[in-house]
Amino acid sequence: MSGSSRERVLGRVRRALADVPRDTPSYGEAPDGSSSGESDRGAYEKAYAAEVSRDYLREHGERSAAETVDLLAENLADYRAVVHRCTPDGLAATVAATLAARGARTVLVPPGLDPAWLAETGAERVPDDPGSSPYALDRVDSVVTACALAVAETGTLVLDGGPDQGRRRITLIPDHHVCVVRVPDQVVASVPLALERLDPVRPSTWISGPSATSDIELDRVEGVHGPRVLEVILVGPPAEAPAEEAAGPSASVQL
Repeated sequence: MSGSSRERVLGRVRRALADVPRDTPSYGEAPDGSSSGESDRGAYEKAYAAEVSRDYLREHGERSAAETVDLLAENLADYRAVVHRCTPDGLAATVAATLAARGARTVLVPPGLDPAWLAETGAERVPDDPGSSPYALDRVDSVVTACALAVAETGTLVLDGGPDQGRRRITLIPDHHVCVVRVPDQVVASVPLALERLDPVRPSTWISGPSATSDIELDRVEGVHGPRVLEVILVGPPAEAPAEEAAGPSASVQL
């Protein structure tokens, strides 16, 4: 970023914070200026919220939980992700069918991923080894992860490096990423609502569809900056089933 561009950006930040008192504590700092550590995050957020107005629109329209999940599925598909739906009892079969359809012989596995998710696949499990090279990761056929959140209005998956998601590079190098989203618990309507639930000190990766870019002639090329194929499994109770039937098995449905 050039010096002039940098100053423009910083100038916008200064103008946005012009009405915030200079004695508002920084993150990890107690109101008296002493170091407070992460344990005082709540106090910091309250102090900051009291000084900074957040009266912007937080989501567009009112939707039920089911409608929010439907919107997520629609926007994921619009970004060329392949979307599947299943119940918890059908998750292992859905993961296995998804890997088999891609001809995956190896699958990269984050350390905290539930082993039951891969119980029905015959693909060889490749552990997330910090010492593995990019070339070794590139030879893996697929990666299966969970997520931290999914944003319905933007069709975005958010990963924060949790144990069931692994390090960022394991979802950037393999060509095929299968991401499991627990619905409706992990689905929020909008980006502002997502930010409220994310830990600001954790690294986050925001994924809206498979990696893609366009050249000067607008020819779309996928797989340049990440996976060429993104498949999302929305796992939860059937959309139309009564609550007492929600725990029963259900066939996987691909959108």
